[in-house]
Amino acid sequence: MIRILVNDGIHPKGQYLLEQAGFEVDTTSIPQEELADKLNAYDAILVRSATKVRKELIDAAPNLKLIGRGGVGLDNIDVEYARERGIEVINTPAASSNSVAELVFAHLLSSIRFLNKTNRQMADTEFGRFKELKKESSKGQELFGKTLGVIGFGRIGRETARIAIGAGMNVVAHDPYLESADVELKFHPAFNMASVKVPVPMISKEELLAQSDFISLHIPGGGEAVIGEREIGLMKKGAVLVNCARGGVVDEKAMSHALAEGHLSAVGLDVFETEPPVNMDFFTRDDVSLSPHIGAATSEAQERIGEELAQKITAFFN
Repeated sequence: MIRILVNDGIHPKGQYLLEQAGFEVDTTSIPQEELADKLNAYDAILVRSATKVRKELIDAAPNLKLIGRGGVGLDNIDVEYARERGIEVINTPAASSNSVAELVFAHLLSSIRFLNKTNRQMADTEFGRFKELKKESSKGQELFGKTLGVIGFGRIGRETARIAIGAGMNVVAHDPYLESADVELKFHPAFNMASVKVPVPMISKEELLAQSDFISLHIPGGGEAVIGEREIGLMKKGAVLVNCARGGVVDEKAMSHALAEGHLSAVGLDVFETEPPVNMDFFTRDDVSLSPHIGAATSEAQERIGEELAQKITAFFN
């Protein structure tokens, strides 16, 4: 029987589908430092972000035939090395797109309506301070009519653009692998309307930084920061930056400095250079909206991820 180790969890529906297909599913979470001694007892391992599947671990498990990632990025897996060893590597690139894109807008709206600040300060305020807080928070912005720059125009970038267009925003994008792109706007079946394709201008990163009121990142990690001091300097004064992609794609020191200087009016962060984050400045600032790497953490996304993993695993082993 094929044995599958689900080390970072899976939706019950995904586990059910795997077991119905005849696989033995072990949902025991084995600590990273113990995996090298135990992984060879399994034919496949499924991970999310927490577990790292590096060369050394792959070498310690010659029986391993498949590595699955519940999510988009594969930067916690040595993909090329695994494939050189004949190991299948799969992920679920489409399953979490909507959930991540919606979180982008949660951070955007929190930032431009000062919800991070007001939520913290209203809890222990008297009526006099309430009036002051209301006055301090009465200079918010609307998204309508503003420009959103999307860096990285894959599935999540396109989904982010789709929501932005629906909110009445102008959207520009940069992706070094694309010369042109469009977004398909889909309507609820109750409206009985056909989908509409809307072209999105593809421009240089420098043009995007200079034109955008809000910037959302949707790029893979694992390399040098894509947004550093130079790039932040090209942004509009008062721009808002959101990173729900990967930690490390933004230079956090440069971002903190830009906030302190007022060049950035706010940032929204779901991912960090190190997790848990060590830049404690973010925890005390009213102009920073934070979440603990939960882009794909909705029940709908996790169910879709579980289903997609089960389908791909079943297809591979059959």
